[in-house]
Amino acid sequence: MSFIKQVLESIQLTEEELVKLLIADVREVFSTMVGIEDLLHIPSLVEPMTHFENCVTAMVGMAGTYSGLVSIHTPQNLALQITSGMLGMDVTEINEDVNDALGEIANMIAGSFKLHLTRCGADIRISTPSVVSGTQYDFTAGNTLDTVTLRFATDNDWFIVSITLDKE
Repeated sequence: MSFIKQVLESIQLTEEELVKLLIADVREVFSTMVGIEDLLHIPSLVEPMTHFENCVTAMVGMAGTYSGLVSIHTPQNLALQITSGMLGMDVTEINEDVNDALGEIANMIAGSFKLHLTRCGADIRISTPSVVSGTQYDFTAGNTLDTVTLRFATDNDWFIVSITLDKE
C-alpha cells in the first residue's frame, strides 16, 4: 500500500495521515448515507484484488493534476443492504437502484479524496460513476504500486475501497 512520494509531498501529508483521513471519510459516508455506524476498518495490508465473484464494483475516475480511479468493491448481499439503507426500503435484487446507490457511495468517497488533493492547489475533476456486477469478473486499475487499498467490515460482510493515483 503506497502512494507516490510526489503526491504525499504536494498535499503535505504522510501516507499514514492520508489513510486515516480516508478511513474517516469512508466511515462518514456510510454513517450519513447508509446508517451504518459501526464500520470497522481492518488495518492489514491489502493487496489490490483483481478477481471478483458475486460482487458489485462502483468506480469514479479522476483527471487533472493527478489521474486515477476510486473504486468500491462489495459482495452482492452487502450491495443490497447498502441500497436498502439508502432508500429506506427492502431491496432484494441487483438492479438500477443498486447501481445508483453504489455509484453514489463511490462518488462521495471520490469527492472526499478530491478535497484532500485540491487543498494544496491541485486541479482535479471526477467522472460520473460506473458500476459493474456479476458472478465473476476481473478488474484492474493502473499501477498497483500507486494504490491504497482499504478493507472494511460491517456486522454481516466486508468491502474494499481502492484508490489508484498517478501524476499527469
